[in-house]
Amino acid sequence: MKNKSGVWFVYDGDCPICKQAAKALQIKQHFGELHTLDAREAKSDPLVEEITRRAYDLDEGMVIYVEGKFYHGKEALKFMAKYGDSKNLFMTIFKGLFWSDGLSNLVYPWLRAARNFLLKRKGFARIDNLELKKEPIFKSIFGKSWDELPPVMKMHYANRPYTQDQNSVAGTVDVMCKAPLLWLSPILKLLGQIPIANEANVPVLVHFQSDMNSKSFEFNRSFSLSQKKPYKFRSRMHQISDDKIIEIMRFGIGWKARCSWDGEKVILSHEGFALQMFGHLIPLPLTLVMGSVYAEERPVNDNAFEMLTHITHPWWGRVYEYKGRFEVLS
Repeated sequence: MKNKSGVWFVYDGDCPICKQAAKALQIKQHFGELHTLDAREAKSDPLVEEITRRAYDLDEGMVIYVEGKFYHGKEALKFMAKYGDSKNLFMTIFKGLFWSDGLSNLVYPWLRAARNFLLKRKGFARIDNLELKKEPIFKSIFGKSWDELPPVMKMHYANRPYTQDQNSVAGTVDVMCKAPLLWLSPILKLLGQIPIANEANVPVLVHFQSDMNSKSFEFNRSFSLSQKKPYKFRSRMHQISDDKIIEIMRFGIGWKARCSWDGEKVILSHEGFALQMFGHLIPLPLTLVMGSVYAEERPVNDNAFEMLTHITHPWWGRVYEYKGRFEVLS
């Protein structure tokens, strides 16, 4: 980047917020001239190519390049707040919102959500400079272990981000629930949580649906319990960081877990509960009430796997479990 002197502001030209920032931004003179670069129109520019090589996702935030350093997303906005000249109302507001780390951490997820909402409403596609559509969501979650997964697990975790990918599995499970979790049945049903029952050989159909506008995908589970209408259990999963994921249920309540492959099975280990609100994950002390969640999936052959999910309470032991075998349909 030797030929890139001054300050370079790389942004999404279709984003109204980013365009306004590009027009309003004025940097203090000692940094030199300010240059703006629309990433949608300049994908072959060496700077955009370097941003991609460094794995900065332009769909997750703008980039500022200055004096050999890259500032991405929240860090770019903090740079603007620190070194921008407040000669207009937009920059004055920016400085007020991003002058501290604490306030930046609070505001940035809201701003990013507003940006994504506006792009979705206008029907604009993602920049996808990292070409995430080409790889399954879970490839980055498993990391180096992805290549070790058996074929059935790769088919099971085949959904890609920012697509309309669909994948389904079908099987039967045995469901067990006992007190005190059994007493919470009305609340759990209201919250759209796990089915509360004690029944064997329950037919289950699960659809996985990718989201065109995010890296997350939806679980749509249907439990055909006897003498009852099928119980629908819906949730949405997305990656928090590296091998850490969160599964979000109704009203934004989510279960956090670490995902790993131990050479024989996929393991989802408990990391606590949280409430998703305005782009933030607020810790919830539900482990003391419900217990710790554990899940595993073990390959059987090239088209089938066994799974086990259970909840263990610190006082009453294992209070919930469902386990069974599934086959990948598509």
